[in-house]
Amino acid sequence: MGIYLDYNASAPIDERVLDVMVNVYKNVYGNSDSRTHDYGDEARKLVENARGQVASLLGVNNSEVFFTSGSTESNNLAIRGLLDYANETGKKHIITSTIEHKAVLETVKSLEKEGFKVDFVNPDVDGRVDVENISNLIEEDTLLVSLMHANNETGIIQQIKELGEMLYEKGILFHVDATQSCGKLVPELRDVKYNMLSLSAHKLSGPQGVGALILRKKRYKLPPVKAITYGGQQEHGIRPGTVPVALVAGLGKACELAEKEYKDNIRKYQENKELVISLIEHSGLDYDFNGKQEYCMPNTINVSFKGVQSEALMLSSKQYCGISNGSACTSNDYSPSYVLTAMGLDVDRISSAVRISWGAKTDSEKLKENLSNLLDIAKGFAY
Repeated sequence: MGIYLDYNASAPIDERVLDVMVNVYKNVYGNSDSRTHDYGDEARKLVENARGQVASLLGVNNSEVFFTSGSTESNNLAIRGLLDYANETGKKHIITSTIEHKAVLETVKSLEKEGFKVDFVNPDVDGRVDVENISNLIEEDTLLVSLMHANNETGIIQQIKELGEMLYEKGILFHVDATQSCGKLVPELRDVKYNMLSLSAHKLSGPQGVGALILRKKRYKLPPVKAITYGGQQEHGIRPGTVPVALVAGLGKACELAEKEYKDNIRKYQENKELVISLIEHSGLDYDFNGKQEYCMPNTINVSFKGVQSEALMLSSKQYCGISNGSACTSNDYSPSYVLTAMGLDVDRISSAVRISWGAKTDSEKLKENLSNLLDIAKGFAY
């Protein structure tokens, strides 16, 4: 099957995380909200331990961590959960970018249909959104700015620290989609002023189906987010539904490992990135990196090979490399990437773009061998 190079879509689960989850599935089967027996108490202890592990990774308080099914739900909750507050205050203006994940774009568009004004900011050709462009759009009734930390297609890191400082001074709510950066850019996220942050376990070698929404307190008060689904009072009423103890324990363990190992992981990401770039540079292909690499994640490259259709390349080389040409949530849609389109790239360059993303445990020798085979195939397509 070659080598897996689509970590931005989903990372393989760490065996140490899986061991924790298997133990929970086998031995801890109580409902963490059951208050009348030891089985519930044991499950609840695991959930709260995981809450502490997530909080420790991000440098927040345990009471600011709310478990969800993943970043899509967290994004929806962070944005649509403000609906009552917006109606009460009359603040119905949202600013976001055109390169956000669909979980943000479709959610703000749903509010647009309900009378909200939404401004969508394009990035520059380097892949970054200019903070000044956002600042220029702020109005008296601006409720929220939502911006991802690192783009899932290009890996380009946005200026959320500078944006967070500016919005904090203006008293405007700030939501960060940290799906691609959580567990990787650890000090950077700890140093950002935000009100809400979304993360997903399976992007940091945890299980699929669980994530968290971080709600930062200001003067001991949480942001005015309310539940958007209805049921019980789990997660303090923010997210009803039985807490999946094994999944939550897996998320917690993944966060614990990330906190311990992120420095070594960053070094390994960067070593493999240097290898990938070297292979591309010496391939003889005519290429362009999409997004300025100075601002890019150390585990991601988005590259266009001139004259090589990405669909043909991926299908012809899948025995060597598992790569993609965009977000997994839109992988069945063969229309040009909306992210690369928003960056102002031409159709030919977009149609020849592929995303390559790897993990800390990606084997360098296997990467070199299989990516070299892919590049040889690409040379056969190039005109």
